[in-house]
Amino acid sequence: MLTQLTIRNFAIVSDLEVELNRGMTVISGETGAGKSIMLDALGLCLGDRADSDSVNSGSERAELTASFDIRTIPQARLWLSEHDLEGDPQECHLRRVITREGRSRSYINGRPTPLALLRELGQYLVDIHGQHEHQRLLKKDHHRVLLDEFGNHTELTEEARRLYHKWRRQHAELEQLTQVSDERNARMQLLSYQVEELEQLALTQGELEQLEHEQQLLENAGSLLSTGQQLLNISHEDDSLNCQSMLHHCLQLLQQLGTEDSRLQQANEMFNSALIQVEEAGREVRHFLEAVEINPERQQEVEERLTAIYDVARKHRLLPEQLIEFQQSLQQELMGLTRSDNEIELLADEVESAWQSYLKTAAELSLARQQQAEHLDRLVDAQLHALGMPAARFSACLTPLDTERYSASGLEEVEFLISTNEGQPARALAKVASGGELSRISLAIQVVTAQTSSTPTLVFDEVDVGIGGAIAEVVGRMLRELGERVQVLCVTHQPQVAAQGHQHLFVSKKGQKGTSQTRVSRLSEAQRVEEVARMLGGVDITRTSMEHAREMLSA
Repeated sequence: MLTQLTIRNFAIVSDLEVELNRGMTVISGETGAGKSIMLDALGLCLGDRADSDSVNSGSERAELTASFDIRTIPQARLWLSEHDLEGDPQECHLRRVITREGRSRSYINGRPTPLALLRELGQYLVDIHGQHEHQRLLKKDHHRVLLDEFGNHTELTEEARRLYHKWRRQHAELEQLTQVSDERNARMQLLSYQVEELEQLALTQGELEQLEHEQQLLENAGSLLSTGQQLLNISHEDDSLNCQSMLHHCLQLLQQLGTEDSRLQQANEMFNSALIQVEEAGREVRHFLEAVEINPERQQEVEERLTAIYDVARKHRLLPEQLIEFQQSLQQELMGLTRSDNEIELLADEVESAWQSYLKTAAELSLARQQQAEHLDRLVDAQLHALGMPAARFSACLTPLDTERYSASGLEEVEFLISTNEGQPARALAKVASGGELSRISLAIQVVTAQTSSTPTLVFDEVDVGIGGAIAEVVGRMLRELGERVQVLCVTHQPQVAAQGHQHLFVSKKGQKGTSQTRVSRLSEAQRVEEVARMLGGVDITRTSMEHAREMLSA
């Protein structure tokens, strides 16, 4: 439950700390005193959108903190554990900081978190029923949400939604695969032609480099052979003078010197090494020349092959060395467009299986909705009768949809209908109910759905607008009964409702140094009598209104 709300520099509140207890807490005060500021601050702690204008004049930022006792909220403890945001195992603190520039930061147990996480966690902690809730009743989509919340169909609705979207994804993929269009066929024909052309070219990895090298050898074969032969002659094949004979002669002269000088020994080693190098160089040149031949026919073949490769590359505006990779990409695209019939049949089976799974889950959801709709009808009727509408008949109507209109929300449309007079057929709320009746219908539905809610804190913000007298007393008793089971916070102008609270907070506004400040005080029993009397009689509190207030509180 909500144990403390701290507000700093928010709207007309400079510094406020409110401690809250179990049961039904009434919040009252004069119009404009700032009763809704507490609920606005709580909403921001739960992830509502922030407005920089709400920062107190003269302050740089507003700070809002809501503290909760989570010992009896296992869903919240599990959520905190899953998101690694645990703090005190008994408490949870939500904090929001809003700057004058419009920036906002949010924290869970002191750790910075995205705003979306505040909203996720908040649904386990607080459920706020606003004074304009009846306006939402005019929208049929909201009817389905209310029925599912009442029936606690969360798991079924989420599973049906997941299965429907899975089927939609697979169905779209199957349609794309089986679609026969002129554009797709034209693309396949072009790809087939291009792949066939490249396959006929049959360019292999490294072939281009080998051909270009071979072409260079064939073009210069005569010059290469002539120059190479000269190298061989100079190195060792010339009969009169060559490198090898000269090096041998040098070695003979060194021997004739007949001295063991270390410098001459080094020279001897160098001449021997040079002789070995010249011999090895000659062998390499000879091997090279053996691979060179004057072959006009082979030269023509190589040039024709290179021309074919260059022409295809030019046609596709590529470099010749990019052709192999280009061919592979075309083949992959063509394979994607011409996926085998077996694969399409397999995907079709998966689509059908996903559809049947969705239908099964959606049918279970439909049955659960039908059962809970009947239960909701009975409970809302009882509340409406207690609220002064004895002839009212409420109906949560489920209308099956055509197959093509099935959606992630299920197989039927949910609409709340009402008959307010005997013998009158049930019709849509917007066509039957007046403004006052809508307020009472909305309140009845809120009270009923709150009774089955697992949320430990329920907030009612002036939901009793337009209701007075004996009916207001019934509303007060309804909220007090809820307060016996969960924590209820109720902002009200009705003395009959205020008298039912387990505790009473009074909101006042006081001018100070040219500014207005909102304060919240917990009323004693005597102060409660005065406040209820004020709510009964206005500014002038009479002895009669005081006696009436005591009677209401004692009752």
